[in-house]
Amino acid sequence: MRIGSRGVYVLVLQDALNALGYNTYTLDGAFGNNTRNALISFQRNNNLRADGIAGCNTWTRLVDEAVGIGRTPTVIDP
Repeated sequence: MRIGSRGVYVLVLQDALNALGYNTYTLDGAFGNNTRNALISFQRNNNLRADGIAGCNTWTRLVDEAVGIGRTPTVIDP
């Protein structure tokens, strides 16, 4: 996913980033500049390629960090 992407997966991305302290300022399912900036910060802090694209490596790390933290009522929780 990248700038311009829309849908439920963007919403999951935003929710996970927000729960981890990377503020996207919204949960709207639209991948805009705020989501990109939050994602780049997450990528930099996790030694990932900071390109603002949510690819496989970024998703894997994000899921590892976010699953089960329970900081928001909507965050991924197995």
